[in-house]
Amino acid sequence: MSELIDKALADCDDTDVVIMGHDVLDETGRVFKELFGGAKAIIIADENTWAVAGEQTKASFETHGVETVEPMIFPGRPTVYACYENIEKIRDHIRDLDGVIACSIGSGTLNDLTKRASDELGRRYMNVCTAASMDGYAAFGASITENGFKHTMSCRAPQALIADLPMMAGAPQRCTATGLGDLIEKIPAGADWIVADELGVEPIDQEVWDLVQGPLASAISDPEGLANGKPEAFNGLVEGLVMSGLAMQKYRISSRPASGAGHQFSHVWEMEHLGMDQEPPLTHGFKVGLGTISVLALWEKVLEHDFTTLDVDTAVAKWPTAEEMEAKVRANFTGDMLEPAVKQTMDKYLDADALRERLEVVRSKWPTIQERCRAQVMPAAHVEKIIQAVGGIYHPAQIGLTRERFHDTYYRCQMIRSRYTLLDLLVETGTISDFVEPLFEADGFWGQRPWPQD
Repeated sequence: MSELIDKALADCDDTDVVIMGHDVLDETGRVFKELFGGAKAIIIADENTWAVAGEQTKASFETHGVETVEPMIFPGRPTVYACYENIEKIRDHIRDLDGVIACSIGSGTLNDLTKRASDELGRRYMNVCTAASMDGYAAFGASITENGFKHTMSCRAPQALIADLPMMAGAPQRCTATGLGDLIEKIPAGADWIVADELGVEPIDQEVWDLVQGPLASAISDPEGLANGKPEAFNGLVEGLVMSGLAMQKYRISSRPASGAGHQFSHVWEMEHLGMDQEPPLTHGFKVGLGTISVLALWEKVLEHDFTTLDVDTAVAKWPTAEEMEAKVRANFTGDMLEPAVKQTMDKYLDADALRERLEVVRSKWPTIQERCRAQVMPAAHVEKIIQAVGGIYHPAQIGLTRERFHDTYYRCQMIRSRYTLLDLLVETGTISDFVEPLFEADGFWGQRPWPQD
């Protein structure tokens, strides 16, 4: 285990043990025994993750005297979906197994499902990591779709993680590309947090910030090595993903340390089931990676602007009333997404007087915001190359988005989360179209990239 993870664990309430290294899967039984004593274990897996680590995990339990019950194995196809119905399946299955402790084998979905199901029963659990595909392994909370709306459900993080690097490096490359896409969004997410910090919306917790941002540059520095299964590259990526989860565990308030406007792009597409009808489904990290490029392209335009000259009176005069704002949301969403989007938008709505105060702060703080965010973000084209090198998604057409639908996401995704990001700054200053539209002009970031006929 790295010194960074060891140090982070000292400040975390939920996770006590992270075993990360080569050939560490045999440690699973020992760790379980130390944490849970004589409790019985149930392995939660799907057919794919069982094939990778199921028998070895079961053998480790037997070696260390841990009694197991019949494992719960989901089908390998179709891919298990992170929906509340599957949480209920796990919860109801293990509820009557007296005191049994779950050990999930998997990455994002199986970990999140087991996390919430165990938490609802007041039990702890542990996880065997099978791919470097997301940052939620050690995170407090689970990203779940419930009644058609994706949100983070409160639940304790795993008490232990077993991360066998060769096994994770051997996962399909799409899993690695997914993990890098999820992690690299921490770059613009950090800039979002800087804006919220400077405007007094949500102060930065420096210790949590360091957990995420500290290992980030190293984690994304060798995309070619990740694509080629280079062990050293995976060490950095997995460390970055685990540290991000530990940061969210420590912060507790929300997933703010690891999720910004780039994630909001992904969340809109996920709630609209983009790519969910294919097998395997389009991953969260693929979409987040594209969202990262999208937001960084926007940041490049915004950081060229001087908001110290903002006409506050004009911006306030154009600001919609609460009724008009709600009507705007209702015109942009339907079905299960509608009411949650209305609530999220209205939770952050400011009346005209409060908006005026906010915009005065924007004007006075802009030079500092500009300086801090310039130091935080990276060029969109550079991140595009990183994601392309590791086999991720870097153009909307790759996932079936038309130019029009992708363009509209820049406006719509601001309405699905109450979290303050760059998008909110642009909406409140009345300038969002001034920065989005040039991206799609002939010489703009997206205008310069070839599109198939819409």
